Amino acid sequence: SFEVKVELSLLEKEKEVDGLSPNGKASPFADCRPNGALGHGSDDDSTPLPPYHKPRDYVEASVCHVKDLENGQMREVDLGSGKALLIKEHGEFSAMGHKCPHYGAPLVKGVLSKGHVRCPWHGACFNIATGDIEDFPGLDSLPTFQVTFLARAALQSQKRSKPMSRCSAVINSSTGFSHVLIIGSGPAGLVCAETLRQEGFTDRIVMCTMDRHPPYDRTKLSKSLDSTAEQLRLRSLDFLQDHDIELLTEKEAVAIDVKTRSVTFEDGLRMEYRKLFIATGSKPKPMIFKGKDVRNVFHLRTPEDANSIAKLADNKNAVIVGTSFVGMEVAAALTDKAHSVSVIGIESVPFKKALGEKVGKVIMKLFEANRVKFYMMNEVSEMIGHHGQLKEVVLKSGKVLRADVCVIGAGRVPATGFVKQSGLHMDSKGFITVNKTMQTNVDGVFAGGDVAMFPFPPRNNKKVNIPHWQMAHVHGRVAALSMMCRVTEMKTVPYFWSAMFGKTIRYAGYGDGFDDVIIQGDLDELRFVAFYTRGEEVVAVASMNYDPIVSRVAEVLGSGKTIKKRDVETGDISWLIDKGSQ
Repeated sequence: SFEVKVELSLLEKEKEVDGLSPNGKASPFADCRPNGALGHGSDDDSTPLPPYHKPRDYVEASVCHVKDLENGQMREVDLGSGKALLIKEHGEFSAMGHKCPHYGAPLVKGVLSKGHVRCPWHGACFNIATGDIEDFPGLDSLPTFQVTFLARAALQSQKRSKPMSRCSAVINSSTGFSHVLIIGSGPAGLVCAETLRQEGFTDRIVMCTMDRHPPYDRTKLSKSLDSTAEQLRLRSLDFLQDHDIELLTEKEAVAIDVKTRSVTFEDGLRMEYRKLFIATGSKPKPMIFKGKDVRNVFHLRTPEDANSIAKLADNKNAVIVGTSFVGMEVAAALTDKAHSVSVIGIESVPFKKALGEKVGKVIMKLFEANRVKFYMMNEVSEMIGHHGQLKEVVLKSGKVLRADVCVIGAGRVPATGFVKQSGLHMDSKGFITVNKTMQTNVDGVFAGGDVAMFPFPPRNNKKVNIPHWQMAHVHGRVAALSMMCRVTEMKTVPYFWSAMFGKTIRYAGYGDGFDDVIIQGDLDELRFVAFYTRGEEVVAVASMNYDPIVSRVAEVLGSGKTIKKRDVETGDISWLIDKGSQ
């Protein structure tokens, strides 16, 4: 029988790169983790990557016999200088990078289906023939290796950036005109800019942000409070410059004039555009209580906020207002720093609306086992300070909590105040309504991410708002393709995750308005899967310690199939659990 061997053809320009970073990409910051990866929860391969040495062009390695792999199976194979993921589907072998470029998840534990592999941790999808990222989160694609029955292979990085075009227009950077103007530098804005360049767009792209920093992974702030913007960075300034994506930091948009196609910023800058993408994200929901001028009360928005919270909570009393995912992640992150952690919530248990009462209750128990005190069905009436510094938080029930630092995580509203007088359609809550191409009611103006109400195919194109990190990536891509008149269907399954005390909750689907929760597994052991149903249909799934079930369900829902309530009520969900990898 033949031995299967893996061969990778390197791009000429990759061969020339000597100064490679640990993740195999040219980078001036050789000690940074890929895509902002940091130790957080259980979802990170937190072993530091070894210094990268330029390999010989080819490494010969015999990895297995043809008959060793059955159809629908994946295997991690060792090439001596690194690993690859070997895949067999429909009798064909293919091979690609073995780690998800987002946070480094082992893809062999993911789900193989219909020509792509879905990551077991956060649901990103990669085409097994090309390595291209087909669903998010994450910015990079995977390297592919040519499978032959001879034998020559070289292992480069575990990720690659798609080739991008440059700007061919001669631009004076002080010119107040950009062909594409993007407001916001989160995942929607960044993916929009990168997709335009990947698809051959050669005109000017300007991305404006209120932030001081280049794009960073904001989802990590609440999980890892000591992180710097540098450690969380998604793309370096050099990367943006190399691909002619101009970044203007500390720029707050204050008005849009759709007639003159221009945006005015707080510092007086006025930029005209041909296409505009609004991706400004969310801002904290305003709260009503006395004592608003007291210091050491935070909304977690920036790395500086996170660092201040960690510092001030050290061996002190921390109070978290709100049981949002951000609020609860901060509470979890502070338990090994603070003297005490108290959480105030308006529901009876955390996450009741998102995950249901039973799941909320076991998560609450997990927190209580880690010394977190809850004050539920309660609200803040006053913050009391001494010399301007926070000392006490008074609840509406009359309870007084000692507090040296307070973090408010009580929900969000869209950051669209500057859109109000523009003539763009918005709903009563300030969300911008868009069509399936992410275009607003005004030609050439697009919106995406947390600010958008968009038609959602699984709910008969009902307009919904899904403020997930992953969904924002999708919106950025769809908007960019629409700008280039390449209308694409939004084929994605919403996917999010939360990490607390080294345990991760994964969630896929759109569970809004669920009327029942069917739980398989053991809630008390925190090894379970929860199916959220509406009528007779499963609309969403959540799990802890049950991989890759959420990615498997996402795969089924993504293929357009429905999962019936009766299919998951029986207790036998073996048909949903992937047996294909080894």
